[in-house]
Amino acid sequence: MSTNINQSKTTWKRVESHRETLRQAGLRPLQIRVPDTRGKGFDLECQRQSAVLKSDKLEHDTMDWIEQASDDEGWA
Repeated sequence: MSTNINQSKTTWKRVESHRETLRQAGLRPLQIRVPDTRGKGFDLECQRQSAVLKSDKLEHDTMDWIEQASDDEGWA
C-alpha cells in the first residue's frame, strides 16, 4: 500500500513541476465549462438555433463581414 502513496506523491510532484513551468512561461490555469455535446437533445438545440438564424438579416450581415475580414489565404 505504501507503493501507491509514494507513486501518488511522485505523480503529484511531476504535475506540480509541470504547472510551475507553465506559470514561469506566463501561463495560468483556467477552467471553463462548456455544453456537453454528447447530451440528450444537444443536436436538436443546435438545429433549432441554426434555423432561427437562417432568416435573420443581421446574421447574414455578420457572416458577410466575417468572410470579408477573414484572412484565409493559403488555407486548403
